[in-house]
Amino acid sequence: MPASGSRRSWYTGPGPMGQDKERNIMTPKPRWLLRPLPDARATAQVRRLVADLHLNTVCVDAGCPNLGECWAKGTATFMILGERCTRNCGFCKVQTGRGEALDPLEPWRVAQAIRRLGVRHAVITSVTRDDLPDGGAGHFAATIRAVHQLNPGVSVEVLTPDFKGDPAALRTVLEAEPEVFAHNVETVARLQRRVRPQGGFERSLQVLRKAKELRPQVLTKSSLMLGLGESPEEVRETMVVVRAQGVDFFTLGQYLRPSPEHLPVERFVPPEEFEEYRRFGLEIGFRYVAAGPLVRSSYDAAAALEAVRAAAGAQKAAGDRSGHL
Repeated sequence: MPASGSRRSWYTGPGPMGQDKERNIMTPKPRWLLRPLPDARATAQVRRLVADLHLNTVCVDAGCPNLGECWAKGTATFMILGERCTRNCGFCKVQTGRGEALDPLEPWRVAQAIRRLGVRHAVITSVTRDDLPDGGAGHFAATIRAVHQLNPGVSVEVLTPDFKGDPAALRTVLEAEPEVFAHNVETVARLQRRVRPQGGFERSLQVLRKAKELRPQVLTKSSLMLGLGESPEEVRETMVVVRAQGVDFFTLGQYLRPSPEHLPVERFVPPEEFEEYRRFGLEIGFRYVAAGPLVRSSYDAAAALEAVRAAAGAQKAAGDRSGHL
């Protein structure tokens, strides 16, 4: 097996093999990337529900490696605003093309799906819709409100595009009162143009910073993919800069190439290195850090929120006790 720091281009397609393009041979993936095939019976409930309600999930559309695990638990990340993205990022499996007409009933179908699944924390994301005047912000807001109305007590996390940095669009989303607002920087500053040419590092920082300014009580979150050619120093620098925007949660995961047409994997980062980044993130002030080869932005999102709320509750209780001494 090649060393984790190998610069060969790998295609991490389905199954236990990768492709070494330099030698044109199939080679084993690192052992830490191998996952058992999902149990079709265990995931059947979510699969039927998504089909019955004509919904999209990022689990399927983006080819998430954790689909089997999450769906077996009865959770999913719903993708609104259609199946086609108006941008063409080099890492993403989601279809690119002209945006579809918005479905005004989609927010309520998402809310109904969440009620039927019985989840305590709902995660909603979308394609990027640069063709819409508000970038889809109004549809996000309608979905958040529908979920809250139909599911009292359920927390909502939204993972949004950058809305071209439009503060009015951000305000629209945040006024609907999601509990968690997420926007991903995706990669380090040096690689932004190659990885997501229509986005931008500074714009993403602006989105995260503005979200906290508009709604200080909202928990904010961002995420980084590793294995695209970044250095460890750049990873740490990125984490520091993101934390400086007031971001609460941070996740790091391994980039896995969806197809030979997408950007190559430059390096498979070992679990031990991810653990070092997790510890570093906590040291610089993130309230929760998830880091690992198969970690994704919304992976185990409910547990992250619960951990932060529990820590805040414990801190408040300790303060109350000290105030009575």
